[in-house]
Amino acid sequence: MTECCPWAGTDPLYVAYHDQEWGVPLREDQQLFELLVLEGAQAGLSWITILRKREAYREAFYGFDIEKVAGMSETEISGLLARRDIVRNRRKIESAVTNARAFLSVVEKEGTFSGFLWSFVDGIPLRNRWRSMEEVPSSTPLSERLSRELRRRRFCFVGPTICYALMQSAGLVNDHLLSCFRHDEV
Repeated sequence: MTECCPWAGTDPLYVAYHDQEWGVPLREDQQLFELLVLEGAQAGLSWITILRKREAYREAFYGFDIEKVAGMSETEISGLLARRDIVRNRRKIESAVTNARAFLSVVEKEGTFSGFLWSFVDGIPLRNRWRSMEEVPSSTPLSERLSRELRRRRFCFVGPTICYALMQSAGLVNDHLLSCFRHDEV
């Protein structure tokens, strides 16, 4: 049997996410925005909880259409608080709107959010060589720097741990364990 990172467990949704998405370099703005919103929603919760709600998030946030999310009204935000299929936390929901507006500002100034984000690793994924889950950090000096820059640009729910999770999921860093079949693939 092929070995994969132990965090993926046995839940088919989690395994599929590990095997097909996590750590794959992602450079498309709308997909990066989706990850940014989902990583923020995950704060204090397990990632599998968010994965199970992902389709509902796509529906609630207009397929993560950045301009539509940036233009959401207070009425729309309040309506999302009534949905049982997403995390009903006002600050997290409002952060999606705030971050959409900040995201568009980055695009206006930098051309793309992807180019801005990937500039933190000079456009090339950092390839770590972890042997055990205990070695994998929850944040790094680089994620702290990204967090500071995003907050300076008026993003919220972008602490160093969330930023590192974003970097891992979007493939800016390859944190698949050396023993994982995906390590060399991504």
